[in-house]
Amino acid sequence: MTYRVCFVCTGNICRSPMAESVFRAHVERAGLHELVEVDSAGTGDWHEGAGADPRTVAVLEEHGYDSDHIARQFQSSWFSRLHLVIALDSGHLEALRRLAPTPEEAAKIRLLRSYDPAAVGGLDVPDPYYGELDGFRACLGMVEAASPGLLTAVRDEMEGRAA
Repeated sequence: MTYRVCFVCTGNICRSPMAESVFRAHVERAGLHELVEVDSAGTGDWHEGAGADPRTVAVLEEHGYDSDHIARQFQSSWFSRLHLVIALDSGHLEALRRLAPTPEEAAKIRLLRSYDPAAVGGLDVPDPYYGELDGFRACLGMVEAASPGLLTAVRDEMEGRAA
């Protein structure tokens, strides 16, 4: 059975595609690419059909990550096929909880930085969209720091389902 993770930010052109690319690389390095599906979406439709922000692409590529991406809006109906929905900030968390059709579906939603044991000063990944390239690099650092913990959680949940 395929385990499905979806990262969600506002427009699906900065933070969530970055998280998708980084986590997919972790999944591939762990040899789980045939068992774990990774994608992303936005809470809104502002950029639907567009590629990732060029600054996101630049930062991903300078760190050796794939940057192929097309933005889309998260749909409530997706909850039924997803195992984890990863919000990039508390605003996304609340928007997703409002979309969740049941308490069981809402229980699938987590903040990305909750998987980073060293995270301090809040669990939001700040939106780099209105800033400079350094904000995108900082975003990448936060995503990279949380990805090992998320991978461990996914592995643990997959093992629990197999038992």
